[in-house]
Amino acid sequence: MALNCGIIGITNTGKTTLFNCISPVKGEITNFAFSATKSNIGIIKVPDQRLQELEKLHSTEKVVPTTVEIVDIPGLTKGSSKGEGVGNKFLNDIRNADALIHLLRCFDDENLPHTEGSVDPVRDLETIELELQIKDIESVEKKLEKIEKVAKSGDKDAGKNAEVLRVIRNHLENFQPARTLKLSDEESKYAEDLFLLTAKPVMYICNVDEKSAVSGNRYVDKVKEALKDEETEILIIAAGLEAEIAELEDEDDRKDFLKDIGLSEPGVNKFIRAAYKLLKLRTFFTMGPKEIRAWTIKEGANARKAAGIVHSDMERGFIRAEVMKYNDFVSLGSEHKCREAGKLHVEGKNYIVEDGDILFIRFNV
Repeated sequence: MALNCGIIGITNTGKTTLFNCISPVKGEITNFAFSATKSNIGIIKVPDQRLQELEKLHSTEKVVPTTVEIVDIPGLTKGSSKGEGVGNKFLNDIRNADALIHLLRCFDDENLPHTEGSVDPVRDLETIELELQIKDIESVEKKLEKIEKVAKSGDKDAGKNAEVLRVIRNHLENFQPARTLKLSDEESKYAEDLFLLTAKPVMYICNVDEKSAVSGNRYVDKVKEALKDEETEILIIAAGLEAEIAELEDEDDRKDFLKDIGLSEPGVNKFIRAAYKLLKLRTFFTMGPKEIRAWTIKEGANARKAAGIVHSDMERGFIRAEVMKYNDFVSLGSEHKCREAGKLHVEGKNYIVEDGDILFIRFNV
C-alpha cells in the first residue's frame, strides 16, 4: 500500500521524538527551531494482538505483522505558506501525505522554548490550520483563473467547475478546512487534482508530560473543547516517556514500566493503529506452516484484489477464497471446527474483504 500519514505541527512539539519511538529509522532531535533539513520516513509495524492469538492455535515458523508508512515532517510556523521558517518545501511534503497526524504541544519545558513564547496548543492548531488554508486558497485561485477563461467561451463543464471552485474558496476564506465542506461526488471531481492540504483526514495527538500520560492536563482539556464539533480522534501521548520505554530491551521491563504509570500498553501502539485506521486500511490474515501474516488492504476492496496483494499470480488466476472470521476461528479453535460449524465460507472475486478475515486463496495459472 503506497499510503502514508504525515506528522505535522509547530516546531518543537516533539514530532521527531514520537517518530523515533516507533521507527527503525531515527531522526535527529535538537532544541533548536527549524534545524531539520528534510522529512524522516519510516515503515512502521502495526501492533496487532490477533496475530499472537492465531499463533497459539496454528503452528507456524514466523509471524509477520503488516506495516504503515509514517513521515515526520519538520515543524512549521506562522508564515510558512509565505516561506517563513522551513517555508514551502515541507508544505509540499504535506501535500504528498494521504492523511495527517497533528501533534500538539501540551507540556511545559523551560529547556525547550516555544517559538511564540508560551504554550498554547489551540493557538498552535489554529496557526497550522490557517497556513494550510492559505496555501489551499492559492491553489484554488490559480486553477479558478484558468477555468474562468474557458468558461467564458461557453464551456458548460468549465462553468460548473468554476462554480464549485468558488464554493471551496469561500469555505476556506471563512477559515474552514476543505474536509468539512460537503460536496457531491460529481462536485468533488472538480477539485481532485488540487490535492488540497485541508481536505486530508486528520487526527490529533496531545504530547504531554509524564505525569499527564494517563489522564491528560489543562492543555488537553482546551484542545478537546476546541475540537468538540469536529469528527476526529484525539490521543494523549507522552512522547518523552515513550522514548524511555522504547529504549528498554527487555519486554518484561517495558510491561512493568507501563504498569507503574498506569498504562496497559505503549501510547504509540494506539497511535499507529489510529494512523492505520485514518488511512481507511483494513487487515486480513493468511496462515500456513511457514508464516502467519497480516496484510493491508484498502477499505471496500474485494477478494481478488486481496489475492493480488499476496501475489500477482493469485490475482491473475483467482478461483475463489475460503473465508473464516477471526472471532469464529479463535472461539472454535481450528479450521476443521469452523468447517463443521459452517463458519468457513467460499466466496467469489467480488466478495468485499472485511477487517480480520482469514483467507485461503485458491488460484490456477
